[in-house]
Order: sequence, then C-alpha cells, then structure tokens
Amino acid sequence: MTLTERYLNAVAAQLPGDQRADIIAELGDDIASRREAREAASGRPLNEAEEEALLREMGHPLAVAARFGTGPLHVVGPELYPWWLFAVKAGLIAIVVIVGLGAMVRVLVGDVEAGQAIGQGFASAFNGAIMLIGFATVAGFIFERQKEKPRFIREWRVKDLSLFEFGGALDADRVTRGLASGDWNGTGEQAPRRDRSRGRSPVANAITSAVFTGVALLWWVGWLPLTHTTPESLGAVVGGVDYGRILSDLHRLLYWPVIAAGIVRIAFDLMRAARPQAVRFTAAGDIGFGLVEGALYVWLWLASPLSGVIFVPTIEAFIDRVRQTLESGWWPLATILMLCVAFGFLGSLFRVIRATGRLITGQATD
Repeated sequence: MTLTERYLNAVAAQLPGDQRADIIAELGDDIASRREAREAASGRPLNEAEEEALLREMGHPLAVAARFGTGPLHVVGPELYPWWLFAVKAGLIAIVVIVGLGAMVRVLVGDVEAGQAIGQGFASAFNGAIMLIGFATVAGFIFERQKEKPRFIREWRVKDLSLFEFGGALDADRVTRGLASGDWNGTGEQAPRRDRSRGRSPVANAITSAVFTGVALLWWVGWLPLTHTTPESLGAVVGGVDYGRILSDLHRLLYWPVIAAGIVRIAFDLMRAARPQAVRFTAAGDIGFGLVEGALYVWLWLASPLSGVIFVPTIEAFIDRVRQTLESGWWPLATILMLCVAFGFLGSLFRVIRATGRLITGQATD
C-alpha cells in the first residue's frame, strides 16, 4: 500500500458513508494532479520523502475530513462564548456561596477549626469549578449545534445588556484593583453609582437564576464534588441535638421534590429569558414558586424533622424566645434556625404579594 493510499484510507475512516466515495475520489484526483505537476517539474517520480511532504501539505486526515463535515469546527463559537463565560462566572459564584456557607456552618457547630474549613473549602471550590466548567461546555456544545440559537441570543435588546455589565464586574484584575484602590472602572476615578432606577435586565435575572438553580441542583444530587459540604455532612451534635441526623432526614424526605422543583425552575427561567417582555408570565411563575416556597417553610415549622427544634405554638412564645436570647447575649443554633424559617416564610409571602401586583398591572416593579 502506497503512502497516498494509506492517507486516503485514514481520511475515509472519518467521513460519513454516503459521502465517502465521492470525497475520496475528489481528494485522490487533487493529490494526483499535484503529484504530476511536481514530477513534471523535477523530471522524475517523487520519492517517499517527497510524497510524504506533499501529503502533509494537504493537511492531517482529521482536519481534511472535518472540512467536509456539516457541523461547526468548534465546541463553543464566538457568538455563544460570552453567554457561556457569563454562565460559568455565575456558577462559580454559586459554588463559592455553597462552600462558604458550608464552611461557616461547620465552624459554628464546632465540627472543624476555621483554618481547616478554609483549606477544605478551597479544595472543594476547585473541584466543583472543574465539574461546572465541564457541564457548561457540554451545554455549549449542544446549543452550538442547534439549527437556531435561543431567542435571547438572536433577538437581544439594549436594555438587556446589563447582563454583561455584571460579567465585567467579575473580571479578576478589576476586582483586585477595586479592592486595593477603589478604582473599579480603570480610570483612576471612583466608579459612579449605578442607576438603580432603570432596574436589572430581565434576561440577566432569568439566566442568573437558571445557573444558580442548576449549580444548587447538582450539589443537591451529589454531582458537584464539594467535599465536606454535602447536605448530610453539614451537621453535628449541638446542645444535645443531632443536627447531622436532622439534615440527613431532611435530605432524604426532600430529595425528589427538590429535584422536581429545580428542573421546573430552570425550565421556567429559560422560558422567561426567551420572553423577557412577558411580565404576567413571569409574575404567574413567581407566584407559583413563592407559594411552594412558603409551603416548604410551613412544613419545616410544623411537621419536618426540624420542627421539634424550632417550633413554638404562639407569637407570644416566639417573641419570648427571641427576648430571652437577646437578654442572655447567647444565640443558640435552634433560635437562629427558628428565625431563618420564620423570616424565610415572610420573604416568600412578600414575593407572592409583589408578583400578584405585577400580574394584575402587567408592569414590572423590579
């Protein structure tokens, strides 16, 4: 078998079967024409080294076969890359929040020393970041090969560009410079305060929510390797209460409901990113999620494994417990959790009320 035949076989192995014969015939004719021209110029047949040099000029078989393919020759193209990068940045923030909260809880309950928690947190964040980038790249690969890009990429609006203002604020050099000198805009002057009256981009809100929910969901099912920060590990015996067992029971009972709610939330966020002007659609979804969140807090208060630690029967008992805590100057973990659940319920109720107003008026209030 000659070098040319071996080269053509290598190219053919990478081609689809229905196009292989035609492409190889065309490529073989091109190689033969170049070979004949060189042999005519030199007045003799090409030797093996010259033939190999000619084939190298044609290109590697993988690259040559790729030129005849139908898909893009990149994983994430230039049009999609800014969105991929923004999603990665937002996901990294979510990982840092999860790891930071986990480390803080472990230090507060006396599970580890602060230095050990910080060291383990850095290792967890690094491992999680590698996994996150892998998931984001797979998602980008799939989006890149669709016939049409998502609507929020094709039909963007100027008012949605605050999405990339947020991405720019995450630039490492800018953060370092801002922390050192207060120069956040690179001009040597204090950056002006952002005009909050114009609100945040609805697309930015939707994409950020989808990314944060996705990262939290991956952590919940154990697919993000955040060592020492799994739902079951965030607990210890404090004040005679085994919080590790309570959290393990909560994770077991809520495992599938949280997965279902997370998938629905991500789907909803992607739909509202594609329809940023659908205020009533977004409001209706926010009402639904707010009611589910409120029901979760009610369950935690009345019937969950945590109920025995945080439940008080009346408002007077709630106030008395808080008053005793303030007077003693010591904040038991049970009281802190009680306040978190109570204020979480009030927050979800407030969000339902605001979303109801948007549903009625059809105007965004954010």
